[in-house]
Amino acid sequence: MSLFRRRPSLPSVLKPALAPDERVVAWAAVEPEQAVVVTNHGLFLPGVKERLGWHEIHKAGWSGRELRITPAEVAEERDGYTVMVDGPVHTVLLLDPGQVPDQVRMRVSKSVAYTNHHPVQVSTNRPDKPFLVGGVRIVGRRVSGRDGLSWAVRYDSGTPVSHQTVIEVTATLVSAAQEGMAGPE
Repeated sequence: MSLFRRRPSLPSVLKPALAPDERVVAWAAVEPEQAVVVTNHGLFLPGVKERLGWHEIHKAGWSGRELRITPAEVAEERDGYTVMVDGPVHTVLLLDPGQVPDQVRMRVSKSVAYTNHHPVQVSTNRPDKPFLVGGVRIVGRRVSGRDGLSWAVRYDSGTPVSHQTVIEVTATLVSAAQEGMAGPE
């Protein structure tokens, strides 16, 4: 008797189109003809046309029955970084999850090379409201098959994201993070 039960191979009818250097590392059937498929490059979800790269997943949660994926969506491209917002949450019921939850958690976490939250305070020159306050999370993530990091920011709710001072402060913070990750020359 074996202590470890090996999961059968992914049936070809459930296998998504993979990149030449991509391989399946875990999967879980959702319905007879649908599956959640974890690869070394990202995650295929039922009803989602494109694979989500690990760097494109903002949050992943596991309730013990449901896998909840919150993808990051591009709100704006700025010089040297991208402003991201939460996309629609995808929830999938997995009755026999196998290694899917563990692989998703590990790979999303592993894609994060740098993360730091910074408060942002902007002077308004108004005596009744001297400062606008908010925050920004700066994230440098590894992208499968690409050298270097992909840099993104996600603002706290209520932060005046289009205020010129917020944009300038964010650019300075991102630049400092990028320089810090590059190391001494």
